[in-house]
Order: sequence, then C-alpha cells, then structure tokens
Amino acid sequence: MRFSRMAAIAATFVLALTLGGCATTPGSTPTSEPAVSPSADATADGACAYPTSPRPAAKAVEVPPAEPTVTGEVSVTIATSAGDLNLTLDADKAPCAVNNFVSLAEQGYFDGTSCHRLTTSGIFVLQCGDPSGTGSGGPGYSFADELDPKETYPAGTVAMANAGPNTNGSQFFLVYQDAPGALAPAYTPFGTFDEASVKVVQDVAKAGLADDQVAPKTPVDISAVTVAP
Repeated sequence: MRFSRMAAIAATFVLALTLGGCATTPGSTPTSEPAVSPSADATADGACAYPTSPRPAAKAVEVPPAEPTVTGEVSVTIATSAGDLNLTLDADKAPCAVNNFVSLAEQGYFDGTSCHRLTTSGIFVLQCGDPSGTGSGGPGYSFADELDPKETYPAGTVAMANAGPNTNGSQFFLVYQDAPGALAPAYTPFGTFDEASVKVVQDVAKAGLADDQVAPKTPVDISAVTVAP
C-alpha cells in the first residue's frame, strides 16, 4: 500500500508498518511499488518465481534467475556517501530475497541511487532500493514473502519493504534502532549489517529529516554495491 508523505510518517506509529515504494516501511510502514501478488508459495524444488508487476521497472534490469545462485552467508558492501555499509545476507533463510538482491547488485541496479526514506520515531529505519527516489519505483517484477510468524526486527536487520503480502521488489530497509513490537512480522528479513554500519545510519538519523520530512537530511547516495565472491 502507498501513503501520502504525512500519512506515511503517521503510519509508522501504528501497529504494522508498511515499507515504501513497492513495499511497506516501518515507521510508517515500509512500502514499495504496487505489484501483482504471486502465490504465497513462491518456491518449488528450490526455484524462485519473479512474476511481472503492473508498473514498469524504474531502471532497466533482468529478472533474477529462478535457481538461486548463492547459498549460506553472503557478504555485501554498499558504498554510500555517508560511509560503507557491510551486510551479511542469509541465503538459507531467505533464498529468493537474497537471490534477488544479489542479482540486482551485480547488474548495477542500486548504483547511482539514493536512500529515499528515513523514519526517526516509532520505527527506526532507512529505506533504499528505489532508483526513482519516489518510494514507488521497483524492478518491474515481484516475489513472495519468506517469513516466520515470529519475525522480529532488532537493530542491524536488513529486510524487504513491500506494499502488502508477496509484493517484494527492489526496496529494502535497514533497522538502526530497536523498537520491539513496532513492526508486524510482514517484512522478509534477509540479512544483517554490522555494528559499524549501524553507527553510520544512526549518525544519518541524528541529523534528522530533509525539508520534505521523508528523506534523510544527510543524503545517503549509493555509488556501488559489491557482492563478495
């Protein structure tokens, strides 16, 4: 679902948060561009489904391979104008989400984009992954959630933003402060980022919001996303 800027901010203080763009965001809920909801059972025999969504891709990109190309822990570095963010993705817990992120990263999808949303009350997240910078852009396809009903989102969590069940695309969020119970278990967590990286995002949050009250006042521009071999 999508919220107006002010509504999105208010939503963050309610029960479940949607993360923006094609998804829902915490704080207002993390959301992302609308997509056709695939079957909740997105995988069969280890394969992932990435059906086309109604909205065109915000940036030209190929659909990820149906068979995940990575397993186990995957190290990723996101180089940003605010500092490097070091992620460890869990391809065993969320194979399709990690497969998607790695595919997008290796295609340069995130390069030259900016993290478009920061929440500083209720939920504490930085949201990235939308080349359009509007909160409604995505890769032109969607994929299903990979969730446990008991999911929690402590500081250091990397999770998919969405616009409702099974509408994941390219937008993701980084949780930089604990807020127990603030986010419903509706966002696929697919990795973590280290303590030094949490500090980078916390410093961005301390500077507050830009004039639009949505983006961070301190820009977080992504120059490259590198997946370790």
